[in-house]
Amino acid sequence: MDPHKERIKTGCHKILDGINSMSLVNLDDQQVHSLVMMREIARGVVDDQNRKVTRNDVIRALRRSILKMVCASRDIIRLLSRMSYEGLDDQQMNLLLRMNEIAHRIIDKRPRVAIARPNLLVEQVALLDEGMRDSPVVESSKIGDALIDGAQSMSNDDDMLDVEHVLRFENGMNVAQESLSPSCFQQFLLWPPDDCITLEWVQDMMSTFEHVSQKVLPSAFCNIVRTILVDKLTDAASSILCEEPNCVEVDCEGEDSRVIVVGDIHGQFHDLLSLFKHAGVPSESQFYVFNGNYVGKGAWGIEVLLVLLAWKVLMPHRIYLLCGNHESRYYTGRYGFENEVWTKYGKQGEYVYNKFLECFKVLPLASVIANCVYTTHGGFFRSKHSAPSRKPKHRKTQRVDLGSLAELSEVKRARIGSPYEGPNILLTDILWSKPSKRNGLRENAGRKYGLWWGPDCTEAFLKRHNLKLIIRSHEGPDARAGQDDFGNMMIGYSLDHDVESGKLYTLFSAPDYPQFGQKRYNNEGAYAILQSPDFASPSFFSFKAAERPTVDPYVDSDADEMDLPAPSSSQIASTSAFCASQRPYPGGSRPIFDFSLLGIDNGPSWSVELGDGLGGTQVMQVPRAPVVEGLPLPPNIQEPHRSAYKYLFELVGALKHVVVTRETENRARVSALRSRAKKRKGRKSNS
Repeated sequence: MDPHKERIKTGCHKILDGINSMSLVNLDDQQVHSLVMMREIARGVVDDQNRKVTRNDVIRALRRSILKMVCASRDIIRLLSRMSYEGLDDQQMNLLLRMNEIAHRIIDKRPRVAIARPNLLVEQVALLDEGMRDSPVVESSKIGDALIDGAQSMSNDDDMLDVEHVLRFENGMNVAQESLSPSCFQQFLLWPPDDCITLEWVQDMMSTFEHVSQKVLPSAFCNIVRTILVDKLTDAASSILCEEPNCVEVDCEGEDSRVIVVGDIHGQFHDLLSLFKHAGVPSESQFYVFNGNYVGKGAWGIEVLLVLLAWKVLMPHRIYLLCGNHESRYYTGRYGFENEVWTKYGKQGEYVYNKFLECFKVLPLASVIANCVYTTHGGFFRSKHSAPSRKPKHRKTQRVDLGSLAELSEVKRARIGSPYEGPNILLTDILWSKPSKRNGLRENAGRKYGLWWGPDCTEAFLKRHNLKLIIRSHEGPDARAGQDDFGNMMIGYSLDHDVESGKLYTLFSAPDYPQFGQKRYNNEGAYAILQSPDFASPSFFSFKAAERPTVDPYVDSDADEMDLPAPSSSQIASTSAFCASQRPYPGGSRPIFDFSLLGIDNGPSWSVELGDGLGGTQVMQVPRAPVVEGLPLPPNIQEPHRSAYKYLFELVGALKHVVVTRETENRARVSALRSRAKKRKGRKSNS
């Protein structure tokens, strides 16, 4: 060969290698186009192709790169689905999950996720796939290291190219596209390796949740926030909360100190972010007291809860989280939070849900701010000397005395699931009680739990404890609708009692409430600011609802807490995305899915009416199965069929579980009887 041509060919080889190994980050469309054009010219020289390289050659080259990336990404996803994750640490797990996310986005041709060195994926797949084609499950020890190396390489900023560049070239568009940076695509949240939460970490969590709520399906939430992060965050927060008394004292006597008091949030995460933007986040001089009801009737209860727990861990003496009536097993089940957890965490839902329930049990019940302001979720509570020893069978009017903060300190708040056991009925009182214009303290016969208290009780409580102001929550525009005695809560707050010793306000912080329900009230939310030196003179600020994505409801929109019977610890929570039929069912129990949406008037319920052996009947609930075949459902099934399938799969799974359990028990009994009969027969033959 001509030495001159040999030198040119060698130079073109170097050009090819150089371009293939280059980072294309921060290059605009024209620069990428020029590099690919140069690479194709060099490839033509190396391959002895004596023709002009055109723009179509560049487009074909880019298409080949895309196809190569997509094929390699499919192989990566296939291998990851066959892999066991046992034995991997948190960092390795998150690297693999990030790799899986990037591979999925490449296949979907989503913006801002592509690899500038597609050969990397091919090499990894070739290495991993060798000798594994017939293995249904691959042990992590065999492929973990190789995949993690690939994930680290894929996660490196130098190895990424915006897919939009490629797609715009294919479409003949010369529009500059923003280059990739770590903030431009969805990050996985990692628990800090030193277990120390920072301000940056919490702020990153909030921005990540905001992005995820708009761009990611709820079922993919568990890929962003892994169970291990929920586990560590709830444990860290619970270890702080359990050390706090039932009534926490907020010491905020600094000259420039101020306290923000927040009412019900109900899973409206974007409104919480809006509140933080209006009032500012917690800081050394700015305290927060939340009056409970963080979850239920909204789509982002998990996000609200995790963000507030993160702030609590970061600044334990600047943010205080009180318990609301929705922070219990029964009401998280009825108003959608349990369903939200199962939707976002799938098979791990039960574990995550129970972690949250354990955290709820250690939430304090009230606060005293600067020795002059009392806050709680519901309101006042009876004296423990007025508490019945057991839940009464027939409620009748009886004398009820007002309780004290000293008595409140003795309540075992961890028994939130069984509030009718002796003095712990005070838990029900403090979470459910309401103010009244009528003097006196009496049981709420209409609601069957909680108390009504009048202005005289407010005066007595303030005077007894040397307080000047009470801020409670619990009631929104739905609870105040049709009541003329108090404000309608449409601006987020209401002055309910104005007595000699001070004032009582109701505060509600969920605008355009409820997100899930039969009626939206288009109300404003509000927060209160208490400022030094006069903390007892609050300023209230109303705010409108923030923009939020539209999602399918997690809650039974027919559920109305005004008409609920008093719950017991044995009740089984029931949730659904649709309201139930109105026809009678055993014990009044209705299906938790409205089958009339499908033209079915007699859908099956979870209740079974059986004889009690005494000539009567009793209603039994079918216990839920630990494993349900057919779930989770494919994402392409639409409502209302999706909720119907889920309901029926769960019911069929529960019935199969009952049959298998009883059959196993019957066979065990038969086997035991046969064994005893055989022994008796042997003894007779021996005698």
